[in-house]
Amino acid sequence: MTALEYWELASYIVTVIGLPFAITIFVYQQRRERDNEEEEEYQLLANAYNEFLKVVLTNTDLHLRSNTPTPDLTVEQEERMLFVFDMLISVFERAYLVAYASDMSPARKRRWNSWEDYMLEWCQRDDFAVRLPALLRGEDEEFAAYIRGLAERVRPLANEKLPTSSSLS
Repeated sequence: MTALEYWELASYIVTVIGLPFAITIFVYQQRRERDNEEEEEYQLLANAYNEFLKVVLTNTDLHLRSNTPTPDLTVEQEERMLFVFDMLISVFERAYLVAYASDMSPARKRRWNSWEDYMLEWCQRDDFAVRLPALLRGEDEEFAAYIRGLAERVRPLANEKLPTSSSLS
């Protein structure tokens, strides 16, 4: 076998084996990088929600983890409750914009389901549901429609009794 034939054989081996192997490794690394980015986004969102829960904890007088409305709020308490709910809507909207897609991988769907559970939990709370129309003013239209749909899903009868956004202003 001459040197030229040896190099020609080597180039065939690289073309047939090496190139597909390199492409496979590249695609695998790209997929892992994308998965890592999605996981990092999820962790950042989870951290934002944990920070929000710390705010809830510092405002125990508002009884924000209860499903019943907090009776006889002072003007200052009402203002704090609206501020806390504004923070929550902001976190939910960010989660929706970053983590939601109509067609998701199973891993991404699992991550999104935890956010949907948080949203459903808060939509069941009377104080939050009553203020939801006002809280959604100026928010992303698709997000607003999504969370309204969740609220209607968990509160179909209660929504008939809820005041309109104009009566909350």
